[in-house]
Amino acid sequence: MLRIIRITHLFLFLVCITYTVQAQETGVITGSFETNANAFIRDSSIYAFNTPQYDRQLFGGEAWLNLNYQIQGFTIATRFDMFYNSNLRNPNASYSDAGIGMWSISKSLNFLDISVGYLYDQIGSGIVFRAFETRPLFIDNALYGARLQYNFDDNWHLMAFAGKQKNAFDTYSGNIKGLRTEGFISAGSEENPITLAPGLGFVNKTLSDEYMNGVIDVLKTYQNEDKFTPEYNSYAATIYNTLAYKGLNLYTEFALKSRDVLFNPYIEKTELVGSNTLGKLVNPTGAVTYISASYSTGNLGVTAEMKRTKNFTFRVDPNLTLLKGTINYLTPISRQNTYRLTARYTAPALDISEMAYNLDIRYRFSKALSANVNLTDIKTLEGEKLYQELYTELVYKHNRKWQLNTGVQLLTYNQEIYETKAEVPLIKAIVPYADFLYKFTPGKSLRIESQYMSTQQDYGSWLFGLLEYNIAPRWSFEASGMYNIDPKKPDINGDLKKILYPTLGVTFFKDAQRYSLRYVKQVEGVVCSGGICRLEPAFSGIRFSMNTTF
Repeated sequence: MLRIIRITHLFLFLVCITYTVQAQETGVITGSFETNANAFIRDSSIYAFNTPQYDRQLFGGEAWLNLNYQIQGFTIATRFDMFYNSNLRNPNASYSDAGIGMWSISKSLNFLDISVGYLYDQIGSGIVFRAFETRPLFIDNALYGARLQYNFDDNWHLMAFAGKQKNAFDTYSGNIKGLRTEGFISAGSEENPITLAPGLGFVNKTLSDEYMNGVIDVLKTYQNEDKFTPEYNSYAATIYNTLAYKGLNLYTEFALKSRDVLFNPYIEKTELVGSNTLGKLVNPTGAVTYISASYSTGNLGVTAEMKRTKNFTFRVDPNLTLLKGTINYLTPISRQNTYRLTARYTAPALDISEMAYNLDIRYRFSKALSANVNLTDIKTLEGEKLYQELYTELVYKHNRKWQLNTGVQLLTYNQEIYETKAEVPLIKAIVPYADFLYKFTPGKSLRIESQYMSTQQDYGSWLFGLLEYNIAPRWSFEASGMYNIDPKKPDINGDLKKILYPTLGVTFFKDAQRYSLRYVKQVEGVVCSGGICRLEPAFSGIRFSMNTTF
């Protein structure tokens, strides 16, 4: 009932605004529509079972309609969300609901920008605050509140915001407030310009009585040595800058967080009954240092990154886990791979303890030949190995007729930490790969992928192959297979079986519309989107997607 009242009030408000200014100016409407539909086919051999979708519902999907209306200096945005037997919110459960998932109204008044509703923004790289959405992972951390931004000139502004964090079609209790100031400074000479883009941000989080009572109830179960006095308010501040000089670009950010209640899943607590259990609420301060430097000259390009993170979990409710209720965003240092097997084990950013380095070197030998080497090393602050990767790539283009991408990946991956699986060994894998593209005509091409993963851990070794035939600008056809050639993980009956995971698909393009229909059999693994990763169960079924803009 409350949701219906809110939608009615919003509708009447938008009608009033439109009616007031319609006589003076013709408005412009733009938008987009996106939908996904899944038909679930039960397959116990790959553990695609024992969820509502596989057992009885058999069908599920999602849809989003975005509308943006601009008139007389107003920008009005709204989004309708629908979830029908969806497994996005929880891959092992079913979720159904529909309604207004987002709305916002913005207006510029000379030097002042005013925005209310569901807002998306960030401070710096997002270390202390980032309101964002990642639909494939059911993340929509919009700020439901108000934002004011005063632009002193073209170079400097001050922004303030306050509100609550979105939680599906509702909001979390408690509130978030923050400030941000950013600027731009140009120095040096016309021949040798130097630019600086400094920024400063501050965020305050206040726990609600509901969430504080939940924290207190948990602390009552702890022994005295594990107890502490929680604070209602916690604070985070960051200072950052981008320096640009000729081919050099240097970004630095330093963030601190006051004492804050957070859940540490890697340490033991002692319960009243005397048994040790992994994971407990703690109350530490936090800090992050992030540095990214890039340099390019001629045919050479080099990028280096470093990030040190200590106790920087920042949530609206300390008892939430995984991707729920996060106020901030920590940039992952590891390379975002795209090939199926090179991307099978991906390292998301860790917020409790992480010391991460990345070095990327690209060199162009000629118009036809280029190479890329990427090194990643991630450990805990205590020195425990988390993720190591050596990724090499060689690209050769022959007279615009064909192109070959090939290389090898050497990988070490801590599955126990990243996937919270107890007593599993470090995964060590070697992945050679090749990607060949041949253009028969300017509109017709064939792409062939071939990959092999050699490992003795987890599921064992894999083969992957793909054929993709494109007929521009309308059609794309795909056939691929991922084959567990040397299985190490038994099936539901305890047998080691070589299983093929095929995919067959077709995609059709028409103007700004895209339609995709695929049969998919997919192994359990980590799925990443926009630098955010989560562990997904196996999937078996048919997937349809459509999106368009207008």
